[in-house]
Amino acid sequence: MTTAALRPLATAPHITTKIERADAASIARLGQFGSASIHEAQGRRGAVASHIKPVDHTMRFAGSAFTVVCAPRDNLMLQVAIHYAQPGDVLIVSAGGMAQAGTFGDVLGNAAKAKGIAAVVTDSGVRDTESLRELGLPVFSGSVSITGTVKETLGHVNQPLVFGDQLVFPGDAVVGDADGVVITRRDEIDTVAELSRQREEHEDRLIELYKQGRTTIDLCNLHDVLLAKGLTTDIDDVDPNRGMGVKP
Repeated sequence: MTTAALRPLATAPHITTKIERADAASIARLGQFGSASIHEAQGRRGAVASHIKPVDHTMRFAGSAFTVVCAPRDNLMLQVAIHYAQPGDVLIVSAGGMAQAGTFGDVLGNAAKAKGIAAVVTDSGVRDTESLRELGLPVFSGSVSITGTVKETLGHVNQPLVFGDQLVFPGDAVVGDADGVVITRRDEIDTVAELSRQREEHEDRLIELYKQGRTTIDLCNLHDVLLAKGLTTDIDDVDPNRGMGVKP
């Protein structure tokens, strides 16, 4: 190969503005359901690392992923991302999982709120949590830390990234509540929303049956399972059903 035939490797720009977002109505339908229900409904996929939680347990959101990479203890690209984000976007901020860093607080919170950003989710720390709670912007973080940060290092906005053990593509649906955060692929949103609806309706029926006196062994079909595993009790000699009752 001659020198003239060589080409430099293509690199993504720091900022990608042209991303395909999911339909807002579809995201809203998905957002009616709990993060755990969505995770289970889509085959136990999409659960973001469990230490990332809201600064207020009443916070919940549903929106379109807008991915951001920050250097640890550096929030330059987070500030840049707020500028480029659109209403309904969820900033997914990968900052190296640096717990001892207050990368986001009430000043940036107000900037994000004014832009109509749906939520900010970071694997790093946040601060000014009392003000953030009063502001009402859903903020989910890996920690709470008062430690300041710098504004030095360029990173990428709207490139696929691994966040909280999950691969996230710009435009994926993101739902968060008191239990955690879940990612749903953009082309699966409507299907997962319907499966989540079915799952929550089934769980509601189970709760009503428990209230009526049905048992976990009965409704979870555990009778044969437990017998096959060799479950023993102290009443085996007088009760062949081992206190589980007769199989329905």
